[in-house]
Amino acid sequence: MRAMTITPEHRLLLTDLPEPSPAPGEVLVDVVAAGVNRADLLQVAGGYPPPAGASELPGLEVAGRRRDTGAPVVALLAGGGYAEVVAVPEGQLLPAPAGVEAVPAAGVPEVAATVVSNLVLEAGLRTGETVLIHGASGGIGTAAVQIAHRLGARVLAVTGSPEACGSARALGADAAWDRRTTDLPAAVAAEGGADVILDVVGGSLLAENVAMLRERGRLVIIGTLGGARGELPIGLLMGRRARILGTTLRSRPAAEKQEILARTQDLVWPLLADGSVRVPVHARLPLEEAEEAHGMLRRGGHLGKVILEVDLSGAW
Repeated sequence: MRAMTITPEHRLLLTDLPEPSPAPGEVLVDVVAAGVNRADLLQVAGGYPPPAGASELPGLEVAGRRRDTGAPVVALLAGGGYAEVVAVPEGQLLPAPAGVEAVPAAGVPEVAATVVSNLVLEAGLRTGETVLIHGASGGIGTAAVQIAHRLGARVLAVTGSPEACGSARALGADAAWDRRTTDLPAAVAAEGGADVILDVVGGSLLAENVAMLRERGRLVIIGTLGGARGELPIGLLMGRRARILGTTLRSRPAAEKQEILARTQDLVWPLLADGSVRVPVHARLPLEEAEEAHGMLRRGGHLGKVILEVDLSGAW
């Protein structure tokens, strides 16, 4: 099979490899397309190794067909998605979402599961609460804006450009600001603060995020684009009886991933089917252009997902 391997120089190289052998409880999936995520960039750079026992290949989500039944599916992976065939624990497969073509479907499982696990299961976002979403124009951000809106939350979005602000509002954000030109704490304060903050930036925004929380607010940190260390205003955190949650999805046990995916299917699949949640696709590139796909994420300015087309002959 064709696959993208990581070289010692931290580059991606198209390589011919043997197909994976499924372990007990795993099934083979013939990959149609693979989603690209920032975690993939970190792995290629040597900063985010796969969990023990996972494929060394990058790629955390795919759309394809089960080898045993031919059924169209999407899969959440701990690695291996940049390849023509992946071995997936059966509990980490979901049926292809109705009404979504194979290429955009490849960008669903990682972002949808991330949003559901963090906003719903960890932060307990409730109808009528206000949620602030950093990076609202990226893959996770665009999904978070739409899902939170459909859950009945008031959505505040932070993006990197005026154009992206307009896109966030079109997806359901009640307010959107360009982080480069806005006094964000003042803007959020004028909205009454946030009950929940979904943060992909990390350390550099820690103190600012705590200051923007309402009483009993929850800050969920899922990325470290702004560094892994920050200053924590403990007195302010205590005074607001707020909580800080840090989570990852990739390294969770298989049983937890299966539970998250089941909840994701229950909550998000109907929204994909009726069109109230969609997957914006910024670019579609062939597998062998994975390095260019990574460059798009590195440069920023994209709306939604970048997808690698692996083998469209199996598309549904």
